[in-house]
Amino acid sequence: MYRTHNCGELNMKNVGEEVMLSGWVQKSRDLGGMTFVDLRDRYGITQLVFNMETNPALCQEARKLGREFVVKASGKVAERSNKNPQIPTGEIEILVGKLEVLNSSETPPFTIEENTDGGDDIRMKYRYLDLRRKAVRENLQLRHRTAIEITKYMSEEGFLEVETPVLIKSTPEGARDFVVPSRMNPGEFYALPQSPQTFKQLLMVAGFDKYFQIVKCFRDEDLRADRQPEFTQIDCEMSFVERDDVLAAFEGLAKHLFRSIKGVEIQEEFPKMDYSEAMSNYGNDKPDIRFDMKISEMSELVKGLGFQVFDSVEYIGGICAEGCAGYSRKQLDALTDFVKRPQIGMKGMVYVKYNEDGSLKSSVDKFYDEAALKEWAALFGAKPGDLILVLAGDLELTLKALSELRLEMGGRLGLRDPNVFKPLWVVDFPLLEWDEDTKRFHAMHHPFTSPYEEDMELFRTDPGKVRARAYDLVINGVEIGGGSIRIHDEGLQKQMFDNLGFTEEEARKQFGFLMSAFRYGAPPHGGIAFGFDRWVALFAGIESIRDVIAFPKNNSGRDMMIDTPSTISEEQLKELSLKLNLKH
Repeated sequence: MYRTHNCGELNMKNVGEEVMLSGWVQKSRDLGGMTFVDLRDRYGITQLVFNMETNPALCQEARKLGREFVVKASGKVAERSNKNPQIPTGEIEILVGKLEVLNSSETPPFTIEENTDGGDDIRMKYRYLDLRRKAVRENLQLRHRTAIEITKYMSEEGFLEVETPVLIKSTPEGARDFVVPSRMNPGEFYALPQSPQTFKQLLMVAGFDKYFQIVKCFRDEDLRADRQPEFTQIDCEMSFVERDDVLAAFEGLAKHLFRSIKGVEIQEEFPKMDYSEAMSNYGNDKPDIRFDMKISEMSELVKGLGFQVFDSVEYIGGICAEGCAGYSRKQLDALTDFVKRPQIGMKGMVYVKYNEDGSLKSSVDKFYDEAALKEWAALFGAKPGDLILVLAGDLELTLKALSELRLEMGGRLGLRDPNVFKPLWVVDFPLLEWDEDTKRFHAMHHPFTSPYEEDMELFRTDPGKVRARAYDLVINGVEIGGGSIRIHDEGLQKQMFDNLGFTEEEARKQFGFLMSAFRYGAPPHGGIAFGFDRWVALFAGIESIRDVIAFPKNNSGRDMMIDTPSTISEEQLKELSLKLNLKH
């Protein structure tokens, strides 16, 4: 026997009991006649006490313990004289009568504490040690709870969990596939799924009606804080549904998760916002609506008055920051530097201060008099004490920059409270988007998304204007999930492939199995896929999904702990009928 209790459960009710604990040495303190050791396991920390007067040999043995030694300790539970209210076991301690070292430990490369001295790289290399830290462990416990609540809710709503294959056919879904060579079929390859998209549609054709799966997905794409090469989706599909049926079903899931995981009740229906409105008012398709500060276009108001910066660009727009007219020149220069960063790409910024005395002062007074600036203020609904910030340039670039500037100001003004949650549905995305490099349309979501019936004529004559029956769930500026009503008609699916530039042969080769299935009574269907890692990160109050994954990759897609990706032997290459060409 290694333990009668864990290190997080003993309290005053156990005083006087003989117990046995096992765990890791968090730290020890030698106070002369007494030695105190904090013993840690997954459940918590319990203080062990060794007394030099009553058992000097055992106390000397305890003083040899190093950090992260694995030990077993037996003794009597006693009330602590110096209580620690910060931990559940803080009222008691163990008067140790017997100690056994189960395993010693080298000095860890970083301190395994709440606030560690280890940087990202070293913690990734020794991830199994990083996972011992309370903050990281709690993230994984939160992940576990969230998965249970999802499965519980979906099952109660009549959804059936079905596993789909991991070794599949390579199909274009927006990112590059990870491919796996087949030894038994030389020269042929599997792909790892970017999502189970076609399989869940086939399950609808098969009559399963309501499907879900918490599933691993893989995308070979450039990484950032909210991306990993392998990630987890909550994948869902339903038959005989319209868009609002799907939104209602998964709004219910979202509300259940907020209630069960965060204790937050959201009674009202999630608002819906058109994609076009999101882009024009917030500069992106995942608006943070915890605060207002909408973008206003002012091109017609300011062009043609001799200011070349404005006269020579496609778009001029700005935001109004309430109560910021007192910003110093240093603060304004810092904001200008912010929008001039390479990842934002603006050449500069114009500002207007609406002073408390009602006067207006701008960085372009030479070109715009006070009467003109009052028109600016009226456009933005500005009042004395406010600050107007204006950017100009290419439409897409400037909207994106205004979006970033808006979020920056929201952060500076404390308007992005992590304890406030504002979900919304962004709907009516464009079905297709034009790619200048390839000179062809690409599916904004994926090629199985259905267009609106009333846009069918445009689908044939002006595909770029067709709206998709697609939707994203956005919470606090983060896209949590997205989906659509699917195409379930073979003829429409062929037309979609045609608009995407597929030849009939290419479409049949890559998606012939799905087209064939549509000939056997495919029901109307739609679904959604949520980023499971993003849900957990949202609940944990952190930005990076890497912190809620047990063994994540770094920004180069490398697992530093096991040092992969790595080379394989010539023998393995030969078995797979592969030769490497690394010259390019």
